Amino acid sequence: MFFPETSGIYTLHTKGAIIVSIQETENAFFEHMKKLSSFEQAMGLLHWDARTHAPKKGSKARSEALGYLATEHFKLKTSSETKAYTDALLADHQQETLSPVTVAAAKTLQKEYERAVNIPEDEFKEYSVLTAESESIWEEAKDNNDFEMFQPYLEKIVSFNRRFADYWGYENHPYNALLEDYEPGMTVDKLDHLFGQLREGLVPLVESVTSSSNQPDTSFLFHSFPKEKQRAFSLDILQQMTYDFEAGRLDETVHPFALGLNPNDVRVTTRYDENDFRTAIFGTIHEGGHALYEQNISSHLHGTVLSDGASMGIHESQSLFYENFVGRSLPFWEKNYDLLKSYAKGQFDDVSLETFYHAINEAKPSLIRIEADELTYSLHIILRYELEKSLITGDLAVKDLPYAWKEKVEAYLGITPPDNSQGVLQDVHWPSGAFGYFPSYALGYIYAAQLKQAMLRDVPAFDKLCQNGDLAPIRTWLRDNVHQYGRMKNPEDILKDATGESINPTYLLTYLQTKYTNLYKA
Repeated sequence: MFFPETSGIYTLHTKGAIIVSIQETENAFFEHMKKLSSFEQAMGLLHWDARTHAPKKGSKARSEALGYLATEHFKLKTSSETKAYTDALLADHQQETLSPVTVAAAKTLQKEYERAVNIPEDEFKEYSVLTAESESIWEEAKDNNDFEMFQPYLEKIVSFNRRFADYWGYENHPYNALLEDYEPGMTVDKLDHLFGQLREGLVPLVESVTSSSNQPDTSFLFHSFPKEKQRAFSLDILQQMTYDFEAGRLDETVHPFALGLNPNDVRVTTRYDENDFRTAIFGTIHEGGHALYEQNISSHLHGTVLSDGASMGIHESQSLFYENFVGRSLPFWEKNYDLLKSYAKGQFDDVSLETFYHAINEAKPSLIRIEADELTYSLHIILRYELEKSLITGDLAVKDLPYAWKEKVEAYLGITPPDNSQGVLQDVHWPSGAFGYFPSYALGYIYAAQLKQAMLRDVPAFDKLCQNGDLAPIRTWLRDNVHQYGRMKNPEDILKDATGESINPTYLLTYLQTKYTNLYKA
């Protein structure tokens, strides 16, 4: 371990006494983080491969490999070296001599160490293998509408997460311990208040819109649109968004995601539906927003634990910003409607831009979250959040989840899932063990609306930029106020520094109220 000396030099005791300066310690610390990053990139590649083109028969071996890599990564993160480096660098009399990046990275890794070291190594390895296997089983269960096939895996995952919450410790609610991994500083009390405001504003607005007589014609959306043409259009839009293809690529998957191996290798995936082009187009724009965040993190943070999004909520704010505030806007389609027509083989030739715009912004309760319209989207998140809380507290048993799911969907969206594939089995998050993640989606939507309002002060020509296909100034503002900082700032500080206030759902509710009242004359 490290022992402080009066000279500011530290003694590292290993097999002998070695005197090293704080600068040498700092350099060794950065090499240590690069090792952690190397494991993360290797695991990321296996995850990407498994969700894109990997042979099914290789699932077991991949799961074992992932389990091994995750365990070695876990050992490194919880090693005596990690503790020694962070203790030395964060000593009171040393922080003033170090760069802000070093101090922030040491604090971040120290927090991760303290959380990880509380989980027994054998349990962590078992959990890593379990979640890798669970994703493969979930895909099969979803395809076969067989919740019972997936149930025992989910029961084990829930049990693990309950234990993890106990290992980490929490105040007031066990779910708070899980939230900390995805949205540092967020609590159940805050979420209940924020989501209560959203629900109170959204439910009557959805009712008003769905009962309006001014419903859009959407029939022209569901014609055959070849996958290769959708891909070509998607690539054009990513280019327009300033996505760097020399540092990324677009692939096909079942459940779209973006994966940042490092800021120079950030990959986007999408899903194609040849009878509904919206799935791929808006999915690509959404994941492209995630990717732009990762590609524009400051180079000073590369190779450190800070080279990542500040939180999943801030990350989601970037994808939803591009998907909704750019991609679903009228100015965006004033630029891109003719381009879409050029790929669509006459599908939209007799459809006016106004009719098209209303159709792609149709607000109607639907079963699938990733295909939900922007008005009803947050209700999908709120119901999942409430179910997760109940699973973690034990108030809801996994075996009763399909029934509880249907009840929530009926209560919030007024529709009934016909089967589990379109209900409780639709998301990959629970199979992957991501409990505490879902609230990030609604938080990200709130953040995005708040950031858009702040952006208009500096970029008042926002609509004109979208209309001209000149999205670089928009990307620049987001880079300067959000992207570049990575994890140097916490979510609350990013929001306060960029907008001047803490999280405020009023901007999102106002945006939705204005847009959909005008569209539906409700």
